[in-house]
Amino acid sequence: MEYQILNTSTCLLVLLVFIPAGLGICPSSCKCSGNDRNVDCSGRNLTVLPKGLQDNLTYLNLSFNQFVDLDHQLTRFTNLRTLDISNNWLKNVPAHLPKSLWELYATNNNIKVLQKLDTAYQWNLRVLDVSRNMVERAVLINNTLSSLKFLNLSSNKLWTVPTNMPYNIETVDLSNNFLSQILPGTLVRLQHLTSLYLHNNKFSYIPDKAFDQLSQLQVVTLYNNPWSCSDNQNIPYVLQWVQGTAARVVGAPCADQPWPWASTTPAPGQPTALDSSPMIKGTKAAGRETSAAEPEPTKVTKTHKQFKAKEATPLATQSHPVLFPGTDRPLLHSPAGPQEAAATRTIHIQDSTEGNASLAPATGSSTTPMTLSITSGMPTNYSKMPPSTSATLREEEATPSAPEARVPSRAGRRHAGLLLHLALLLHALALPRD
Repeated sequence: MEYQILNTSTCLLVLLVFIPAGLGICPSSCKCSGNDRNVDCSGRNLTVLPKGLQDNLTYLNLSFNQFVDLDHQLTRFTNLRTLDISNNWLKNVPAHLPKSLWELYATNNNIKVLQKLDTAYQWNLRVLDVSRNMVERAVLINNTLSSLKFLNLSSNKLWTVPTNMPYNIETVDLSNNFLSQILPGTLVRLQHLTSLYLHNNKFSYIPDKAFDQLSQLQVVTLYNNPWSCSDNQNIPYVLQWVQGTAARVVGAPCADQPWPWASTTPAPGQPTALDSSPMIKGTKAAGRETSAAEPEPTKVTKTHKQFKAKEATPLATQSHPVLFPGTDRPLLHSPAGPQEAAATRTIHIQDSTEGNASLAPATGSSTTPMTLSITSGMPTNYSKMPPSTSATLREEEATPSAPEARVPSRAGRRHAGLLLHLALLLHALALPRD
């Protein structure tokens, strides 16, 4: 009897020792959930894997520890979907990772090279994040990463855009590197690429036809690159591509600089070099249509054409229409605004920085439009306008205007003559007769 009890106790002791390891009870240094299949061991200063991890884990977080080498230690987790090994001291992506992985996060380590065997045959891998490392070369095998959608190699030391990227990839982040070139054919077959981040690199130009096959591209970032805006041989491609693409371009190259390679002959409808800053858009088309019906220019019109730019400058801050009747009378204002003239030429002036918003970064400055209306005939509010010449205007600028002498009209002179004849007749009748 005592012998049976002793055997039973021994068996229970063996079960108590071995069953917890077989069942995978959550390690004391980790937090577990989902029947201990989701394990978080982050921030524990671990240098080796904790004991007691189940083989059927689906989520494992080993970030913020002190791992230096994890080669061949994670192969047994054949159901693992997400692995986070960020913020450790790893010098390479762990070898022989399970082929079940969907997401791999290895940011902020000491990885210098991404070898082709590091990600080879990862058929199920969808997210690969190796950002904030010291990667100088990344070798990928596109036909073994058929499910990869997101690739993050930002904040590394890459000099060339990686080749052989998977054809089904949708997002590529290569920002904050030392990229200066794109080898021919690198982006040709990326028909599903929607987001491409190239900001904070060393690009001086983009090779011809490099972006031509990116038909699904929705956003591309190009800011903070040392673009060679004066290179009329290489820079035109990216500038013209930016103009024609349907994607949203963040930080268009050379947006704040002129294009020296562009033709000096202005295109139809484009402002010339003389009126490009500020751009002056006159209503010349309407003037051409009615030029046949317009009367000959009056002296007032000729006088206005002799105005100098400095004489009109003080009026540039006004935002309401201004009339130049060309007389010494003050401008007439009514509740409805300045009196309209018989014929008016309107000139709109706006700031030259208004244009394609995608080409220039916003400066926050506001612009004030100005409208100048110059009369070309008799104002409707005057029955008669005294003549005005350029000499009179120059004299008025130097001396204050004096009240003009009233000139009797023709009816007044006739009336005065009749009064004079009547006075003479009365005077003759009043003389004593001999």
